[in-house]
Amino acid sequence: MDARTSRYRSVYDRWQRDPEGFWGEAAQAIDWYEQPKKIFDRSAGVYGRWFADGVCNTCYNAIDRHVAQGRGAQPALIYDSPVTNTKRRITYAELLDEVKSYAAILRDFGVQKGDRVIIYMPMVPEALYAMYACARIGAVHSVVFGGFAAKELATRIDDAKPKLMITASCGIEPGRTVAYKPLLDEAIKLASHKPEFVLLLQRPQLEAAMIAGRDHDLAQLRAAALRDGKSAECVPLAATDPLYILYTSGTTGIPKGVVRDNGGHMVALRWSMENLYGVAPGETYWAASDIGWVVGHSYIVYAPLFHGCTSILYEGKPVGTPDAGAFWRVIADHGVAALFTAPTAFRAIKKEDPQGKLLAGYDLSKFRTLFLAGERADPDTIQWAENILKVPVLDHWWQTETGWCIAGNPVGLGQLPVKYGSACVPMPGYDVQVLDEAHKPVGPGKMGAIVVKLPLPPACLPTLWQQDERFKESYLAEFPGYYKTADAGFIDEEGYLFIMSRTDDIINVAGHRLSTGGMEEVLASHPDVAECAVVGIKDELKGEVPCGFIVLKAGVKRQPAEIEKEIVGLVREKIGPVAAFKLAITVNRLPKTRSGKILRGTMKKIADHDAWSMPATIDDPAILDEIAAALKTRGLGG
Repeated sequence: MDARTSRYRSVYDRWQRDPEGFWGEAAQAIDWYEQPKKIFDRSAGVYGRWFADGVCNTCYNAIDRHVAQGRGAQPALIYDSPVTNTKRRITYAELLDEVKSYAAILRDFGVQKGDRVIIYMPMVPEALYAMYACARIGAVHSVVFGGFAAKELATRIDDAKPKLMITASCGIEPGRTVAYKPLLDEAIKLASHKPEFVLLLQRPQLEAAMIAGRDHDLAQLRAAALRDGKSAECVPLAATDPLYILYTSGTTGIPKGVVRDNGGHMVALRWSMENLYGVAPGETYWAASDIGWVVGHSYIVYAPLFHGCTSILYEGKPVGTPDAGAFWRVIADHGVAALFTAPTAFRAIKKEDPQGKLLAGYDLSKFRTLFLAGERADPDTIQWAENILKVPVLDHWWQTETGWCIAGNPVGLGQLPVKYGSACVPMPGYDVQVLDEAHKPVGPGKMGAIVVKLPLPPACLPTLWQQDERFKESYLAEFPGYYKTADAGFIDEEGYLFIMSRTDDIINVAGHRLSTGGMEEVLASHPDVAECAVVGIKDELKGEVPCGFIVLKAGVKRQPAEIEKEIVGLVREKIGPVAAFKLAITVNRLPKTRSGKILRGTMKKIADHDAWSMPATIDDPAILDEIAAALKTRGLGG
């Protein structure tokens, strides 16, 4: 763990000296139909495009090439589902057969290159078959997390305009079954765009009603395709063709559809498996996430298979399936070398089993490294995990938009010393800087807006789905020449990056980025609410949870507690349980600047017991005392 023995600095310096040479060399690890001659085209796209003249196929690189190279008998996927008591190993050869048949099914329904397919599925192998099948024929998949409400799904249907949708009858949570099909049916009803077909996986735990003509049984289609020997081969695609669209959270207006292309995505993710995560082909890698989130896309579905690893698909929780030893059981059962999950998961395990007693009896001898990302990993949780696991516990930082790590500790290049509270150092491809309000770089240890100098590296979003102007406005306009991460923090004198907070109104609930503005829209829709504000407040388990402050309309005679309960239910209905919205507090008024801007940041500091000073522009200082008193009645604030 000595910086002098790590190759990181020489590798990062090499990238800085010759970015195109660096990524051109990394591209040699990918199989191409036509090798890219122009590594970066500055004239293409919004800020340039990687490997613009290359021709490739993502599915081929994830599956076919490994079968061709003799890895067909190795497990590609391990499906481990404590909620259904199922374990299944799927070899690369078996996966290839499944994906060929799924691709043929899509073809039979008229899906072609460039068509969109929305996948609204639980953590089951069929969801991955569908994703790979889309990649195989050049269709663009958009996976929507099954926990989202119908309205959320409807906005994505209207934006992506899918030819068809693939869903399951239900998802399974500890102690309950969540019906997916009614949510999907309601979403299609709400949406202006009507997908032609729905392919439905009937799960035995809850079967769903089907609509004649539109809905088709996926298992029956698969059986027929396999019986008839139907197959679809890989379609050669431009490296810059879209692989998928992944929507960032938020309910207001048109959603932001992050686009991921084929070529750059493969090159960067393949590079990261070896050099960042330090795993070898044939080893087992586990990202304990959901395929609805970017971590699931990048490090369950794609990157491990690009590298010839075995990837785990886990349909369970860190606690409750059946206990806080669930992760240790999976690591031991499948010989996991590296685990990547959110700090939230380890906070939950720590809460249930603070002494780590449930580790006893599990063989973790193959387990080498724990990686955390999703929200800032607090030092207490990292040190607790280090103490019980006796392996390096490494925080790293990235975003839905980037698709892979911006800053981390590159185990494959030689691990650097850990600094608690830091996401470590920028990866090759990322020129990370901290700027002040005048857009000037700040010195070591000084807080500011964290930005990345353009161009972004391969795998980062080239744009938003059919919204180039919005992409520029959202990410590139505020700091010309840079990508705005919307995070604030500092870089220390040794180049370590510390992410301290968001600079906009996004809060991080258990690794899920959620818009407070979207929640405020829901609160404001209640007939008794005059105005409102939502802030993220510290939570030991989830990192942050939303707290809604509401001001009731004059003349409302109902009890505030009754209205607050309705509001909690409304957020659950409109945004979904993922928002973890359980706290609404009625106040007489909200603190504002003289220009009418609500002082959310100060409210958050009061709720979090953080030091705060009276804002110079406040309209009435007494309101902050009222907010503190309201929080105190709920056992919050200071």
